[in-house]
Amino acid sequence: MSVHNNKKALKQSILTGGCLCGLLAYQVDNQFSHFYLCHCQQCRKLTGSAFSANIFTAPENIKWLTGCEKLTHYEHPERAFSKAFCSACGCALPFINKSGKSLIIPAGSLFDKIKNTPEANIFVSEQAHWLAAGLAAKKFSHFPREG
Repeated sequence: MSVHNNKKALKQSILTGGCLCGLLAYQVDNQFSHFYLCHCQQCRKLTGSAFSANIFTAPENIKWLTGCEKLTHYEHPERAFSKAFCSACGCALPFINKSGKSLIIPAGSLFDKIKNTPEANIFVSEQAHWLAAGLAAKKFSHFPREG
């Protein structure tokens, strides 16, 4: 393998991500165990959407590049549920789950494309009642024109 090809392979194995305002950035090795779309009520509340898209990996699989001091955590007082987010823009960011067994990466926080696709929809009994209608609604590549 040439040095050029080796560098290309290395580049593909490391992914970067961060928040919308740019204060926080991280990198992870492209070694994921699961990719779930979670429809539970807590994920819907935290995302303001129909579900969260979470990628699971080993807890030590993260290197914070910038802004770690701007990372804020929320721990649900009654359920094994937590979230990390940028204290400036509110974007969801990676966090270690309460059991300490997994680093959970919000898929939308990655800058790089991944080959992984969701393997399961979980907590579908709590799915938003409007999701199916929303997926079937008209599609636009931009805001629809008003009036």
